[in-house]
Amino acid sequence: MAAQTSFPPMVPFPEAAWRNHIVPEEWEACLDAWITLAGAHLSLSSPDFVRISCKDESIPIFLTSYAEESALSHDVPHSSPSKSKQLRRQCYLLSRRLLESDDSLESLLRWQFLADFSKLYGKEHGGQVVAIVWKRHLASLETSIAALKTVLIKDLDAGLKGDLKTAEASLKRLNHLLHASPQTAAFFMAGSDFLDSLISCYKLMNPPLRKAIISTTYLCLIGLTEGEKPNFSSLVDQLYSLKAAAEAHKAGPTNVNDSLVAELVTSTPVLKQIQQKIESSGSGSSRAKSVITALEGFKKAGGSGRPRHLVKQKINKGKGIALDEYGHGSHGQIHIHRMSLISQVQDLFPDLGSAFVVKLLDEYGDDVEQVIAHLLEDSLPAHLEKVDRSEALDDGQIHDHRLDMVPHSTPPQIPSRRNVFDDDEFDQLAVDTSKLHFGRRNPNKTADDVLQDRSTAPNKAAILSALAAFDSDDDERDDTYDVADVGGTVDSATPGNNPEEANADTRDADDEALFRAYKMSPDIFGREAATRRGKPRASLREETGMTDEAIEGWGLMLSRDPRQMQRLEANFSNFTGAQKELAPTAWRASPAGSGTEDSDIDGNGRGRGGPRGRGGRGGAGRGRGRGNVVGPTGERDTEVARQRKEANKGSRANHNRRDQRARKMARGGFPG
Repeated sequence: MAAQTSFPPMVPFPEAAWRNHIVPEEWEACLDAWITLAGAHLSLSSPDFVRISCKDESIPIFLTSYAEESALSHDVPHSSPSKSKQLRRQCYLLSRRLLESDDSLESLLRWQFLADFSKLYGKEHGGQVVAIVWKRHLASLETSIAALKTVLIKDLDAGLKGDLKTAEASLKRLNHLLHASPQTAAFFMAGSDFLDSLISCYKLMNPPLRKAIISTTYLCLIGLTEGEKPNFSSLVDQLYSLKAAAEAHKAGPTNVNDSLVAELVTSTPVLKQIQQKIESSGSGSSRAKSVITALEGFKKAGGSGRPRHLVKQKINKGKGIALDEYGHGSHGQIHIHRMSLISQVQDLFPDLGSAFVVKLLDEYGDDVEQVIAHLLEDSLPAHLEKVDRSEALDDGQIHDHRLDMVPHSTPPQIPSRRNVFDDDEFDQLAVDTSKLHFGRRNPNKTADDVLQDRSTAPNKAAILSALAAFDSDDDERDDTYDVADVGGTVDSATPGNNPEEANADTRDADDEALFRAYKMSPDIFGREAATRRGKPRASLREETGMTDEAIEGWGLMLSRDPRQMQRLEANFSNFTGAQKELAPTAWRASPAGSGTEDSDIDGNGRGRGGPRGRGGRGGAGRGRGRGNVVGPTGERDTEVARQRKEANKGSRANHNRRDQRARKMARGGFPG
């Protein structure tokens, strides 16, 4: 074998779509070829292996394709299970030997291959190989993982603008590597940028992505407690970051339970496991205990009510046909309902076989949460600890073969729905193909072309006929947009129909009472208990009909709004501008001449505005000393006074009003 200089190249492992088209005989030949070539490479000595196998570029291509396809189609039965297991073992040995050498090809040092390898071979075997890569090829592996970390942080921080589908697929694939490699978890937890991006992206309502974020956060935190040197200092720092994020979310307007921290501490036993790891290591501190206690306060109510006792296993005595909870006959086969439960467990524990998962579901009554919890806490019963965890189901147990082939009556047909477009030309496929088009009929046509096209515009005669039919004198009120809830039209312009008038009167009355009370004593609006029990507050409540809170709020808003204070002072001030009683100021003569020096009445019968006019000149009945026009008709003084009145109107601001009105009416003006 040492004289052998080269081997035939190993073809890549085909995809599932191609494997389904390969006949069993050809597939057996492919398995034999891969097994033979892998065994030949493994049988080489160390110098020959480095010289031949490490230089063969077809081997990494085959190993990466085999790990990827086997991880995607986990537990899918092959035509020859024994040869499949043999090929799986040889691929593991060949990958480990290649990675232990110093001349490993770069394709085997990428995080994608290591993640698929960890999913395929589990935490124990896969973790050993990943640890070798971290030790011997640190620079190459850090370059690959750092590029992944940068892309994930960018997409998660971008939110809806980022590539969330790719980010979700990358997180799910990365979780298998985090589960097997504590070094990878410590690399992603270095700094707070990755954890902050997970917390920020969890706010999006995307259930599959949220599930992946929860798993990634849990595996990263648990990874800090594992390995040869657990990093408890970095772990406590990350827990403090989670605490700060939870408190910030709690202070915000959103639901306090709709956060990453609340879901993490409720659905996973992360706090319990971290506390056990810290106590077992002997490095417990008050700082770690305080932050763990604070995080426990964010658990959802009733979210962690898992029973501690084991559920009693149901014993199948073999009497009659066993029916599952869905009413199907099992006949020793696994139905599609239970396959979904198996896939949920294998999402977190890909190294477990489907047959072992079925035993766990039987043990815990098909409760997936209990199964996952006991697997994480490593608290399985003794009879399950010794069982082969990689045991898979047989081919005949997966498919549901129905034994009862008796024909049944046709079930009732689902009622069909109809609409206005039924039996039209499209429904009858009678439409002209020239009328069909995708998108715009003419994509090159612009808005200017549409406006210039007058082919479909109405002609001038149609417009004129429409205008002729329009009655401009028809001013009937349009009640189209009246409020329909009142059952008719209410003319709010009519006095008494506007409900705001009564409300305004009520508000003004309350504001006046409150304002006068505020001006008298602002202490009435205090919030003390003694003020509320006082008599002034009771009378104010009785007068306005308002509660204590409303009265205190009114006073608080008035003290903060100077404009409101000015408006109330203008509306409810004491002086309204109208004097209720006007005292006489004219001088009058007393009946007996008993007027005093300070009184308005003189004993001589002379006074301002009196019958004799101002200054007292002239005889009686002559106002202002010029006679009295309201005196007895026929007297000389009365006639003279009337003539003087008519003669002097123009000079006393009357300006001959009657003559001016006559001229205006003569020119065609309007009266008034």
